[in-house]
Amino acid sequence: MKKNDPLSTENEIVQDYDSDQQEFSFEEMELSPELMQAIEKMGFTDPTGVQARTILPMLDWHDIIAKAPTGTGKTTAFGIPALEHLEINEQGIQVLILAPTRELAIQIGEEMTELAAYMSHVRIAVVYGGRSIGNQIEEVRHKPQIMVATPGRLIDLMKRNVVHLGAVHTVILDEADRMLDMGFVRDVRYVLDKMPKVSQIAMFSATMSRSVMDISWIYQREPVEIVVEASDENKPQIDQFQIVANGAERLKATVKLIEQNSFEKVMVFCNTKYMTEAVARKLKKAGVKAESIHGDINQSMREKVIKGFRNGNISVLVCTDVAARGIDVEGVEAVINYEIPNENEHYTHRIGRTGRAGRKGVAYTFTSPVHQVRLESIIRYTRTEMELLEI
Repeated sequence: MKKNDPLSTENEIVQDYDSDQQEFSFEEMELSPELMQAIEKMGFTDPTGVQARTILPMLDWHDIIAKAPTGTGKTTAFGIPALEHLEINEQGIQVLILAPTRELAIQIGEEMTELAAYMSHVRIAVVYGGRSIGNQIEEVRHKPQIMVATPGRLIDLMKRNVVHLGAVHTVILDEADRMLDMGFVRDVRYVLDKMPKVSQIAMFSATMSRSVMDISWIYQREPVEIVVEASDENKPQIDQFQIVANGAERLKATVKLIEQNSFEKVMVFCNTKYMTEAVARKLKKAGVKAESIHGDINQSMREKVIKGFRNGNISVLVCTDVAARGIDVEGVEAVINYEIPNENEHYTHRIGRTGRAGRKGVAYTFTSPVHQVRLESIIRYTRTEMELLEI
């Protein structure tokens, strides 16, 4: 694994690929016809900011450290150059994509499969914990060129001598800050140290945390820094409301919000496993197509519920903050904070599930006089206004 020379790059681990942060269209990038066909099929016309600034430096084999808001198309930003760099006749895994959660790994795998729709030679494997390891071993035996993995399951497969990373030339860490902050620092370093032929490391993150910068300093070589700030174009458009309601009033208000606005895809957040089950049960009793997910639900059931939510068979997903990590479902119209979150960051992560990809979203937070201090803290933290709504 390559490492920086600390004497030659002591305080300057990043450099600008283009000082003007020039952005290019897909046509100007001179991509392969197969990828252009997939991009057109996926409905992309113009690249997002992170795509326009990332794809060309990655195509030129630069290391990348990118900071960009969620929901701005990072998977396509690294997926396109990763696919362009594949050697058809090369054996073994060439591209490794690490993700912090199984839901995000699944999502990345799905998007990479869409991008590779017209590249018949490309095989993609997605491996993560909580699913039968036997099935995943079978996937690996089909000799994928691209592997999407969570760190724990990947290391398990490596120690079983099933996965070999000797041919990997491109490593991508998606949501690097979350992955490292969730305690995967040692796992990530273990994996990076097992790849002798890596030519490119790309890290994508919502924040430049200390742990992200440490990994960059150790493993990257003069990375290109991509910074896409939240702007009116990529900043989620989310109307935020507070509703004074307690106990049974919250359930009635939730049903009324869904019915009055004809919402078909809503995420409801609670603070405990018990409450998620109770709320989902009561919503179903009221005629709402709702299901819950929390830490005690097994992976197969979890995937079934999320799939039902994605395809519209389930209209309301009731979940805890931990259970919702990595879930990115397109078209969520509203988020309801059935219980006010205990952490300010949780509020931001919750409401960020709506208002994606240029769509407008709405977030409702149930509160009561005893929660007023907590609510004011959230408002100060987010620097947003929360309109009082009466139902």
